[in-house]
Amino acid sequence: MRTPLPPLLSFSTPKKIMTLILKQKKLTWWQKLYVPEILRGMLITGRHLVKNLANPSRMKTFAWPEVKKPIDEGYRSEHRLMLRDDDTVRCTACMLCATACPAKCIHITAGEGDHPEAEKFATAYTIDMLRCIYCGFCVEACPCDAIRMDTQKPVEANYKREDFIKDIYYLTHNHGDKSPYSIARYP
Repeated sequence: MRTPLPPLLSFSTPKKIMTLILKQKKLTWWQKLYVPEILRGMLITGRHLVKNLANPSRMKTFAWPEVKKPIDEGYRSEHRLMLRDDDTVRCTACMLCATACPAKCIHITAGEGDHPEAEKFATAYTIDMLRCIYCGFCVEACPCDAIRMDTQKPVEANYKREDFIKDIYYLTHNHGDKSPYSIARYP
């Protein structure tokens, strides 16, 4: 025969709780004014000001939008879809990128094709940029190098949610006219 379990809630007398009372150290009049700390903060700010005025090339700020901040080579920016030599999308609609995406922001519609390299192709390819966490798992999962995140464009700001849903046309032409990759080609 088993013994009954003790009740989870007990309505008996409460146990004694030990409290530790700490005595606060008395501050002097000078410490209550915080004058030394204010002066120390102003000294640090003044030192940075003098250093930046003496050597403005070492300043860590940029006069945006006139001067764009340089973007590192490995920066994961907006997505782009690559094209084959015959201007068809390289995506074979294998759904590996959509499966690997932890945010579930990639939606692909497959169509049957007669391309010699692949039987299927993507008729619709959309990415919801509001859900995307820019992890790069879709790039790593793609077996045919159809999607990349090397546009060197930071995240856009828009006013409507619909503007953040990027379709297949945008993803193949999202480099602008000034970029050498105005249409995403396979190098």
